[in-house]
Amino acid sequence: MAQPLQIPGEPTQTGVSLVETASVAMQSFTPINKIHQHLCAFHFYGDDMTRQVEAHHFCAHQNEEMRQCLIYDKPEKDARLIGVEYIVSVKLFETLPDHEKKLWHSHEYEVKSGILNLPGVPGPVQRLDLDKVCKTYGKVFHFWQVDKGDSLPLGLPQVMMALTRDGQLYDHLAKDLEQRYNVSFAQERQNRAYMQGPEHGIDPKANGGGKGLKTVLRETDCKPIDSVPRISV
Repeated sequence: MAQPLQIPGEPTQTGVSLVETASVAMQSFTPINKIHQHLCAFHFYGDDMTRQVEAHHFCAHQNEEMRQCLIYDKPEKDARLIGVEYIVSVKLFETLPDHEKKLWHSHEYEVKSGILNLPGVPGPVQRLDLDKVCKTYGKVFHFWQVDKGDSLPLGLPQVMMALTRDGQLYDHLAKDLEQRYNVSFAQERQNRAYMQGPEHGIDPKANGGGKGLKTVLRETDCKPIDSVPRISV
């Protein structure tokens, strides 16, 4: 779990708090209010499996085929927004071009291992939804490298990956989460043994195609606006 850090800056002023209070009363937060689910899992950096981060997903369904999730380092009120994840069905994943598929990771191992869980939700209820998640793929980027101790979101967004087999997750991370949420990954693994991943198996082009991935910055010429053809309507 990410260690608490002091975010630089002055405390929130009273005037700002008053505006926020008024906003809550007068504005609609429809996109955020659609969030209906808290999933807890672990991500590792696409180019470095040793850098493993606890990730709390707060997700909303776009429809039965797609979900979108805000990712925080913890579920408390001072949590930092560290990334986003999109989750799609096999049906949608198969429509993607091959070069895109390598950015997406499978969820079968995360679910069947018992590691992916819904904190506070009874096991039988969790499994009703996780049976569906087991067949999906996710694409996730982290913007805030909290594992490095950064007090602000520095650097480029980094593509992240998910666990795909035993022996990858650090024992101390697993034991800490099990203790905090009073769950047993081993017991859940048994309870979820009946679940199935994608019908035709995990696409070999997913999960980085079995290789590491890293986001890098490349300079290029930026065309001036006058060089862009304009179309009159």
